[in-house]
Amino acid sequence: MENQYVRQYPDLMQGKKIMYVHGFGSSAQSGTVTMLRTLFPEATVVAEDIPLHPAEAMDMLRAMQQREQPDLIIGTSMGGMYAEQLKGTPRILVNPAFEMGRTMGEHGMTGKQTFQNPRKDGVQDFIVTKSLVKEYEEATTHCFHDISDSERDMVYGLFGDKDPLVHTFGLFCEHYTHAMHFHGEHRLTDKVAVNYLVPVIRWIDDIQEQRERPVIYISFDTLHDSYGNATASMHKAFTALIEHYDVYVVAPSPTNSHESYAEVLTWVEQYLSTPAHDRVVFANQRQLLIGDYLIATADDNRFIGTTIVWGSDEFKTWEEIITYFDRLGGQ
Repeated sequence: MENQYVRQYPDLMQGKKIMYVHGFGSSAQSGTVTMLRTLFPEATVVAEDIPLHPAEAMDMLRAMQQREQPDLIIGTSMGGMYAEQLKGTPRILVNPAFEMGRTMGEHGMTGKQTFQNPRKDGVQDFIVTKSLVKEYEEATTHCFHDISDSERDMVYGLFGDKDPLVHTFGLFCEHYTHAMHFHGEHRLTDKVAVNYLVPVIRWIDDIQEQRERPVIYISFDTLHDSYGNATASMHKAFTALIEHYDVYVVAPSPTNSHESYAEVLTWVEQYLSTPAHDRVVFANQRQLLIGDYLIATADDNRFIGTTIVWGSDEFKTWEEIITYFDRLGGQ
């Protein structure tokens, strides 16, 4: 585990249960389970070894879901494919392998294989035959069935922008709303979990608790310089603020002199990624924004709330803004 990235979030998922569905060739003893238990010490994380054959796997996972009644299901890779089918529970699918049969064939996942982590039954090796690949191909045909509007809104897909194995972002978008890229590869590392998984879990926890956080709008022009590069400590500030506030990026509605919608959204995805998903607002009339704080390059008397003037004598840098909000303690 990459210990320099491990943190604890005791305020998230308190007293709740997280069910983890592991990837192909793994087990309930994977480092991801340990990582989740470290990140959320006040939650209960449950996981079981998934049977090799898909039909047995789905029977076991549905029984587990019914027995454990989890508040959240997290599935990675093959586990994301299975988790998509576990309807009725909020789910986060990390690099879900919705084309599992094809992935197995294209990436040498046939023949004799060794489990990456110890299994409860002590089995270390297994054989992937053409027949088993066909079973996985058939299993993926059960994805995306009977998706209601409420179901569509409770499933989140996280996709590594450098994933060499799975490329199902477009397929997910055909069926669900919350599709997000993160800066990473296929594996759910500690760094990826802290920077991208935790913010999504925070949204889900807030919804479940009906928790309303103070709202901060950050003007897009404070985030980048004249060359389009991120301003110093911008990302650090955004990461700190989202722990206690509901943070949105506000940009002017495009004109001939402003960036287009696509340019703004592309920049935000590149530099802020998952934590800013669906949190970009285009508005020229700041008085129409309902929120508590606006961080902007100049004082805006139209905004109904507190304006923090980035670059002013009081707030010359993002570091000073971080200190200011630290002192407020989430108020």
